[in-house]
Amino acid sequence: MATVDVKNLAGEVVGQCELPAAWFEGDINIPVMHQVVVAQQAAGRQGTHKTKTRAEVAGGGKKPWRQKGTGRARHGSTRSPIWVGGGVAHGRTPSNWAKRVNKKLKRAALRSALTDRANDGAITVVRDLTFAQPKTKAATAALSALGHTDTKTLVVLSDVHGATMKSLRNLPWVHTLTVDQLNTYDVLNNDVVMIDERALGLIGTGKRASSEETA
Repeated sequence: MATVDVKNLAGEVVGQCELPAAWFEGDINIPVMHQVVVAQQAAGRQGTHKTKTRAEVAGGGKKPWRQKGTGRARHGSTRSPIWVGGGVAHGRTPSNWAKRVNKKLKRAALRSALTDRANDGAITVVRDLTFAQPKTKAATAALSALGHTDTKTLVVLSDVHGATMKSLRNLPWVHTLTVDQLNTYDVLNNDVVMIDERALGLIGTGKRASSEETA
């Protein structure tokens, strides 16, 4: 297992811990990561785009002019797609863009992403990653002490902690989530992964720390 320093919010080394080999010492499979990221982005699409066909556009009930004798082309409705204000031919309709990805593939992709960050030395483990009050100033000072100022940082908390999340949410280079929300896209989309020490053992379980452990 890889051993990393455990730091506090002041940036001081307060111990060491071993990163779980099951998540930080796997093979880096780029095609699998790509497949999972594409599926995740596709699932995030709303798919609510919609255009109206000639049957749905209001108006056009009357024939614009008589069929013959005017010298103009034949038309039966002003709602035809070739008319301004008419319907759209072959337009976009609501779609579901979700792609199926099995659990084994998702786990393999997350393992690859975390291993890649660990190999780059971009994993920071923090002891008691919480703030007593929601203060952006305190969060900025802590990240500066940890060397993560203006570096795209993914903060992984062991559980929902309102004051901590509020302290971090105003920092544009920081993305915060709980350990049960950890995913391949967010790991790859950030340069550094900062993990609460309590969250290490919960990676991949789909669970958070209990309220007693977080308190």
